[in-house]
Parts: sequence; structure tokens; C-alpha cells
Amino acid sequence: SQYSAVDTNPLSVYIMQPIWNKIIKIVPLWIAPNLLTFSGFVMILFNYFLISFYDWDYTASGTSPGLVPTWVWLFSAFTTFCAYALDSIDGKHARRTQSSSPLGELFDHGLDSWATSIFVLSFFSVCSRDNGKTGVSVYTMYIYLSIVLFNFMCSHWEKYNTGVLFLPWGYDISQVVLIAAYLLTGTVGVEVWQKPLLFGYYITDVLVILLIGFSLFLSFPQTLYNIHRAYLKKTLKNDSLYEGLLPLVSPLLLFVLLTVWVVLSPNNILAKQPRLFLWMVGVAFSNVICKVIICQMSSTRPELFHWFLFPLALVVYAAISGLLGSMEEAVLGVFTALLTAAHVHYGVCVGRQLSEHLNIYIFSLKKRVQE
Repeated sequence: SQYSAVDTNPLSVYIMQPIWNKIIKIVPLWIAPNLLTFSGFVMILFNYFLISFYDWDYTASGTSPGLVPTWVWLFSAFTTFCAYALDSIDGKHARRTQSSSPLGELFDHGLDSWATSIFVLSFFSVCSRDNGKTGVSVYTMYIYLSIVLFNFMCSHWEKYNTGVLFLPWGYDISQVVLIAAYLLTGTVGVEVWQKPLLFGYYITDVLVILLIGFSLFLSFPQTLYNIHRAYLKKTLKNDSLYEGLLPLVSPLLLFVLLTVWVVLSPNNILAKQPRLFLWMVGVAFSNVICKVIICQMSSTRPELFHWFLFPLALVVYAAISGLLGSMEEAVLGVFTALLTAAHVHYGVCVGRQLSEHLNIYIFSLKKRVQE
């Protein structure tokens, strides 16, 4: 299927695109577009682990400001900008080197589906978790992450049904806000997040309200409108409502299972291990959404239940029934490690299969020699 995406965001069209068009000219023509995509992702990952090292439990900014060195925030702003730039120019570079391929599209969106949660998890270190005075509760973090992932899912569910990826306005805005937030934290210090901004509201409150507003009143209605418009024009990919809604079943069940675990956990697992739990949420979501992206690209039907929902259901049942007892945290750790390994393995396998099928290398523009 031919890749088509629509971007109408003024910030993107008038400010960012001209910047990307200048940056792209510097990139040597022998560099593979996937290398740009992957470098951006590695920077996000590296930055996330760096912040985790200084702030494992999300308390560093709230309890004793200064625990995270200033250079880390400035480095975060730098890596976020680089990743944003690389993610924005990889497609342009592919067209420039005439190397656009389904592999590149999947590589880009697949890594984006994982990066989305990592961006959010890194940002939580800036606002810190609730300590009675300031900060955000771990439950707010969970809801916040879920809304961002729901938004990401919506745009790909829409593409599954319409064949067109309508780039959500929130993406460019969120990237610019993230970079600004890191720069602000690096220059002024984390204290800026702990003083009320307006009418007793903190910056974090304003950002949460903006996010929810953007999602529920802009992104989601836009998705429904685009699908409805395709229905009227008779350009929908799927005839039946059942097939149209099919990709939503697994992500929604995933959210239900995770929420049950969060709410009914006897050891209050989210409060005990917020970083581990939220990382697991992000990886699980990314794996489910990658399946949807592949089905949408290959015009195949996604299965009703993603395989991963079964082991997750078992773990959640064992946890909330008290079977795990005090082992709950340890089991979460093992489960998260296994899930992450499975997700990486899945990505590597799909990448290799596609590169062999399309007769191209993932990280090089050289053509494969036919056996």
C-alpha cells in the first residue's frame, strides 16, 4: 500500500517544516533513512536511562531539588530536539534517496509507538511524584500515559480504516513543550514546577488539563470525523463495523487488565514501582499497536486477542487474588524484563523478514545480492 500522511498543524507547516528542510540538506546521501530513525530512538532511550539513574522513583525533583544535575535537563532538551528532528526528516530523506519502503514506514511508526511512552516517562521526572505539597500522583501519571497512548492508537486505528495517517496536532506541540520544559528546568531549576503559576494552579496541572483537552476535544473527534468522512465518500477500507472496530479490542482489554491491577493490587504496585510498571505499560502497548500497524500496512485482519493478554491476565489474577503475596514486585520485574525482551525480539524478527522480502538492508542503502 502507498504511504500517505496529512499534516495540517500550523506549527508544523509554518515553523518546523522549514527548519527540517534546512537540516535535511546536511545529511549525506549515503546514509540510510532507517539509521536516522534508529539514532533518534537510541537517544531517547539513553536519555531515559540517564534520568532513571538519578531519579528511579520519581521523587528527586520534589523532595530535594538538585538531586538531578542541571546538565541532565539540558542534555534531555538536546536529545529530545535531536530525536524530534531525526523523526521528522527520516521520511524526507527516504524520498530524497528514493529509498522509501514499507520497512521504513513500519520501522518509523513501530519505534514511535514505543518512544511515545518513553517521552512521557522521562517528563514525569521533571514534575516529580506527589509528596503532599507538590508533584503529580502516580495514578495521575498512569492516566496521563494512557491518554497519550490512546491518542497514538487513534491515529493508527484511523489509518487502518481510511488508509491515510492524519498526523495529530498534539505531536509537534508536545515535542516543543517537552523541549521547552527541559530547558526551563535546566536554566531555572526544578523549583519552577513547585510554585503555583496562576490561581493556585501549578504548571503541571495546566499541562494535564491541556493534554486531556487536546485529546478528548481535538484528536479523538478529529479521528471520528475523518472516518465518518471516508464512510460518506465510500473510501473506507473495511466494510463491516466489526472489522473496523477490531483493532481496538486488544488495546482496550490491555488497558482494562492494567487498570484492574493498579486499582486492586494488594501491595499498591504502582506506588511501589511506578517506573517499572509504567515502562511495562509502554512496552505492552507498543507491541499491541505494532500488530495493528502491520495489519493496516498488509491489509490483513488483526486477531481479536493479542497473545500477550493471556500471560498478563494470569499475572494480574495472581497479583490481585493475593497469590503472589509479597512477591508481587519481583514478579512485576521479571514479567517486565521478559516482555521487553519479547518485544525487542519481535521487532528484530519482523525487520529481518521484511528486509529479506523486500531485498533491502535495514541500515544501508546498498541492495542485497539475490541468492
